[in-house]
Amino acid sequence: MYRSFLSPGIRYQFLEDSEDGTFATPPKRSYWIAAVANPNARSTTAPASITTSIPETTFPVKFEDLYGFTVEGNIDDVNVLNEVRERVRRQGRVWWELEASKGVNWYLQQPQVSWNGDGIRVSSLKLSKLTNTFMLNKLVRKGIPPVLRPKVWLSVSGAAKKRSTVPESYYDELITATQGKVTPAMRQIDHDLPRTFPTHPWLNSPEGQASLRRVLVGYSFRDSDVGYCQGLNYVAALLLLVMKTEEDAFWMLAVLLENVLVSDCYNDNLSGCHVEQRVFRDLLAKKCPRIAAHLEAMGFDVTIVATEWFLCLFAKSLPSETTLRVWDVLFNEGAKVLFHVALAIFKMNEEVILNAQQIGEVIHILQSTIHHMYDPDELLRVAFDKIGSMTSNTITKERKKQEPAVIAELDQRLRRLNTLKTNE
Repeated sequence: MYRSFLSPGIRYQFLEDSEDGTFATPPKRSYWIAAVANPNARSTTAPASITTSIPETTFPVKFEDLYGFTVEGNIDDVNVLNEVRERVRRQGRVWWELEASKGVNWYLQQPQVSWNGDGIRVSSLKLSKLTNTFMLNKLVRKGIPPVLRPKVWLSVSGAAKKRSTVPESYYDELITATQGKVTPAMRQIDHDLPRTFPTHPWLNSPEGQASLRRVLVGYSFRDSDVGYCQGLNYVAALLLLVMKTEEDAFWMLAVLLENVLVSDCYNDNLSGCHVEQRVFRDLLAKKCPRIAAHLEAMGFDVTIVATEWFLCLFAKSLPSETTLRVWDVLFNEGAKVLFHVALAIFKMNEEVILNAQQIGEVIHILQSTIHHMYDPDELLRVAFDKIGSMTSNTITKERKKQEPAVIAELDQRLRRLNTLKTNE
């Protein structure tokens, strides 16, 4: 199979292995490319195929990733993706071997392990189940094979259990109940659908947009307090691509908003999101003090970049395959993972950020590097090894500390708005 990209006069194509999806590149600094004459170009005398050596970091390429997104990068990016996909294949073999030794779906019945500031509570756990839990956590951090991802997510997140508490017809009846209705949430959803990953072939198709609309509208009827918030469209779209079915994507969205993330993240005033941003700012000062001090002296507010990260769960920022590796751990370990990853992004750019003198420079550094983080293993290694431990209990305490200030700030904003309306 070929993936094409354009260069003046010639349409170049990278050879792709049609069996395993690996981009075919020989040893470093020597790349095989097929050059096909572009009928729209000025010159039509290019050879049918050539072999050449090209600078790794400057040669532009376009290709499609595992989930159908077009990726624009360079030769180095292709090499990284090849290495990552090889690691994914090796990791897949580990999962298959475990299924062979422990039984198919051994991970589907995991005990609920509670954490506190002192560590894990194991009083009610059998040693075999505890061993399986630790093994699963380790495996998930190394990546869930894409073919297993839907059912593993449903299990570890609690979505399957949540779905089992309602009749099998729940989703179909919910969608039926939305027909013929018009709500503010539905109008906003309809406005956002064409802007949700518009270059993705399926999500930009009538079928894809109809499917995404049903999931989002359905959830807005399930939880009228949340309704719909911008950002959820990107999250639900990526869930659809992974889970394959609308109903599975719906239940993953439900468990995400109702159990995994902090409450009120997506309500009208985004109070939960404001709390998360304050917590993140404090954690940045503790975990990356040099960066925090430099940004504060510059007058840079981290919420400029971090708000979108937390609302979209990195779906708009990181490459899709890297995002899904983050989500693997998010669904298994909880919302603390978002803080680990956000801190890691700053940590990985520490020296460059410290050399920046303008707010615009920092924004450019973060945006340009995050879009090219094709190696999820490196990102997660920094997130958990270099950032250090942060228990869910620690995050909860930080949230409680920040909540009064957020409530006061939002109340003040509401009073100011009401005053302005009164004076009109």
